[in-house]
Amino acid sequence: MNLRSLAYQLRKDTVEIICAGGTGHIGGDMSVMEILVELYFEQMNISPENREDSNRDLFVLSKGHSMEAYYAVLAEKGFLDKQDVLEHFSKFGSSYIGHPNNKLPGIEMNSGSLGHGLPVCVGMAKAGKMDHRDYRVYVVMGDGELAEGSVWEGAMAASQYKLDNLCAVVDRNRLQISGNTEDIMGHDDLHARFESFGWHVINVADGNDIDQLRAAFNEARTVREQPAVLIANTIKGKGSPVMENKVNWHHHVPTKEEYQRIIVDLDTAKEALA
Repeated sequence: MNLRSLAYQLRKDTVEIICAGGTGHIGGDMSVMEILVELYFEQMNISPENREDSNRDLFVLSKGHSMEAYYAVLAEKGFLDKQDVLEHFSKFGSSYIGHPNNKLPGIEMNSGSLGHGLPVCVGMAKAGKMDHRDYRVYVVMGDGELAEGSVWEGAMAASQYKLDNLCAVVDRNRLQISGNTEDIMGHDDLHARFESFGWHVINVADGNDIDQLRAAFNEARTVREQPAVLIANTIKGKGSPVMENKVNWHHHVPTKEEYQRIIVDLDTAKEALA
């Protein structure tokens, strides 16, 4: 499977979901796509067939507002029906809401209140150790989310318990709802910060590059007696100049003209990678 091309197809699916529902956090959806694609189609032991297996890998989208991208990935993986998502996303009474809902197959945890994903995943990873399970636990956080104190409490606990079955990813697109992360709550040297909390840190220069992500996740698997974190340097709105690196696309529904331009750009990128 060509995961590079798939990422752009799923970006198109994501745009369709947002336009159908009339809402969505499109900028972060686009930045996180390759991370989700590499996890679900290469790294994780998870499928609709083994979703009740106690040794399946566990995933939490802590930056839960990027749910539209997650819907696209879960539908492609076979957990959800794409047409059902398109018809019911953000409709009254629907289970397809704007953040992860564990009433839906394939979703382990409700999230959306930022800062909760990592601490919960620490518990999942610790339980795996105590129960002698083989699974790994993955969590994706936004860089704006790192301003939450609970993230760092979780980071301390993960190191204390030597949770080498835990891998975190920071979607480091440097933009959040109110502006540039470094203007709002600067992270300084994020590598050094996580390292000081006892984590094995892997910098991914281009977090929208499948090869670089794969090498980083594979390195994380080799780490012993430490949790691992990937700092994935991504582009908010990745895929079209209409959206890229523009803070007002944190939460935005494309106009008809914007939609047409975005689809052309995504198609062009997909064809180049086919």
